[in-house]
Amino acid sequence: MYRDVSGGTMMSTSGIQCCPALIGAERVAANETFEDLDPSTGRLIAEVARCGATEIDQAVKAAQQTFESVWRQTVPAERARILRRIADLMRQERDTLAQLESLDTGKPLRQARVDADVAARYFEFYGDIVESLYGSTIPAVRDMFIYTLREPFGVTAHIIPWNYPLQIGARTVAPALAAGNCCVLKPAEEASLTPLRLGELALEAGLLPGALNVVPGLGEEAGAALAAHPGINHLAFTGSLDIGKSVSKAAAENVVPVTLELGGKSPNIVLADADLGSAVPVIVNSILQNAGQTCSAGSRLLVQEAVHDQVVEAIARRFQTVTIGRGLEDPDLGPLISERQQERVHELVQQGREGARLLIGGDIARDERLAGGFYFLPTIFDQVASNTLIAREEIFGPVLAISTFRDLDEATALANDTQYGLIAAIWTRDIGKAHGLARELRVGQVYVNTYGAGGGVELPFGGYKRSGYGREKGYEAMLGYTQVKTVAVKVSGI
Repeated sequence: MYRDVSGGTMMSTSGIQCCPALIGAERVAANETFEDLDPSTGRLIAEVARCGATEIDQAVKAAQQTFESVWRQTVPAERARILRRIADLMRQERDTLAQLESLDTGKPLRQARVDADVAARYFEFYGDIVESLYGSTIPAVRDMFIYTLREPFGVTAHIIPWNYPLQIGARTVAPALAAGNCCVLKPAEEASLTPLRLGELALEAGLLPGALNVVPGLGEEAGAALAAHPGINHLAFTGSLDIGKSVSKAAAENVVPVTLELGGKSPNIVLADADLGSAVPVIVNSILQNAGQTCSAGSRLLVQEAVHDQVVEAIARRFQTVTIGRGLEDPDLGPLISERQQERVHELVQQGREGARLLIGGDIARDERLAGGFYFLPTIFDQVASNTLIAREEIFGPVLAISTFRDLDEATALANDTQYGLIAAIWTRDIGKAHGLARELRVGQVYVNTYGAGGGVELPFGGYKRSGYGREKGYEAMLGYTQVKTVAVKVSGI
């Protein structure tokens, strides 16, 4: 449950949780609240502070004060100690965090446990590597001593989505804090509870008040105010393409660098020689995980003609055994995040029936035991033409589009025939083909005979084309939260 740092659950007289913002060390109740619903049931679980421009300004100023007065001067070893302590506290509270994440997003409990583990790992990883953040010397001129410094930007803004609030919250703020920045984190209105708890755990771990501020609110209010705030020195956004464009435009007005992690239409590419017994379970999981609400979901399946029927039959059998239910009941497939998202997926699927063959699903789950929740049946389209909506639009639901190819050239053309370029997987026993195809794919990550990397904390992650720019995860993410200063000293007597 969401608690204050003294351990007391924050409840209203109606029994509904009341969740204020976290600014500095204070819990700040905005003038208004918004409703946070359990997507598994449609029931109200919390009233969350509806922050606006006033609270955003307070949070930015708190971050500025902490950065200028203390945090920028805090040595890497001390920052590392605090980050590792945050990781320790998150692990101690793993089950509680997982239950809260499952309740707030609807995702199956086992997936929420993985999210909690990965989120803790981010703080541990950046705590471990921050002491290796060095500048360099440049032996360019004989009588000059030239070196570079990597310095933090100052106040960094982090606008995160609702699909992985705990994991993405940790992914974006951990490297920023490690590099010496102070953060203002704006979670999505659909799922704010675990980011707020993360902010509390950071304070418990000894993070200075103001180094991490969490300001929930509506995107068009709090998100817009944060993106446009003149006190922000760097902005990271994860979310949809359209909102990403708006955020980057707002940041550009203040000449603020931006990291954008946007959408995807990622393919699994199955060659005729693939080990299908290994491939099929992973392919199914890549589209059904978190009900398909994943930017890197394997939403397209490109299959070589010789094995098409065999692959489709195997995947269809697995789809037919999928269990659907409340996230806390730990089914295979939980609900979509909201009624609005359910309606969007349903509309896109109905439009997608043209130019494709519907094999399984294609509708809202209407079982009485799921009443009130925002469920959608696992769905497969086959014989999907590359120019159709179902092949090109990011649906963000448990919807798989299957197409065939004859040879590697056609596979490459189909895989790259999208505005996105986030992730791809190649399934083959021929390592030469795998390397050759990997070089031709216009994506930020390529996996061979697997999909994803168990959280991939150490692996640089980001997109080509309209999937965004900049990199999160890995050492590159921490470098991205620094700016380089060059110092050149004239040395006499040489």
